[in-house]
Amino acid sequence: MNNILLIEDDMDLQEGLCFSLNMDGYKIDSAKTRKEGEILICKNDYELIIMDCNLPDGNGFEMCRNIRKKSQIPILMLTARDTEMDEVQAFQSGVDDYIKKPFSLSVLKLRMENLIRKNCAKNKIKVKDIVLDKSNCKIYKYGKEVAVSAIEYKLLLYLMENQGQVISKDNILMNIWDNNGKFVDDNIVSVNIRRLRIKIEDDSSDPQYIKTIHGLGYMFY
Repeated sequence: MNNILLIEDDMDLQEGLCFSLNMDGYKIDSAKTRKEGEILICKNDYELIIMDCNLPDGNGFEMCRNIRKKSQIPILMLTARDTEMDEVQAFQSGVDDYIKKPFSLSVLKLRMENLIRKNCAKNKIKVKDIVLDKSNCKIYKYGKEVAVSAIEYKLLLYLMENQGQVISKDNILMNIWDNNGKFVDDNIVSVNIRRLRIKIEDDSSDPQYIKTIHGLGYMFY
């Protein structure tokens, strides 16, 4: 089920969209102001934000720019504005798609599905039962979130992006730690590998994801 945030102050439109999208199997949270939307974004993970351009307490373009400082969640903007400059400003603000009111519900749904599909392909790495979501910096196993530190997340991301390749301790230090790992004990790599195995392996003593290649480094299978 896709989690979607709808920010729209026209209550008739908001209720109609929520009803229709719920019927299609989407999970919808709704807000009528920028402030309400920002609170929900801080509390929840969304796969798509649908938002009006003009909100009672702020400009949608500015809100998009603020979201883009922290997240790459796809944004689909709804607007009654129809000038070329408005459309240009929307895309410059970080909007992924732009649809003018009034609009066709079927067209809206197709554009939603397209954004969700593209975002999933771009921002999620899936290996067996492990999913790493780059858009939210989170890791899931069997669909449940795995709590990891920032270093553990960066380490797993590096290993998964180089799946099937042997990665030396020196390369890990250079790519994960500040100052290219120059002032870090290389034992820290083994420590964090061990912590990751405890969190993502079914049996950390017999790892199936992060393999040690003796004398060379590590490989993510």
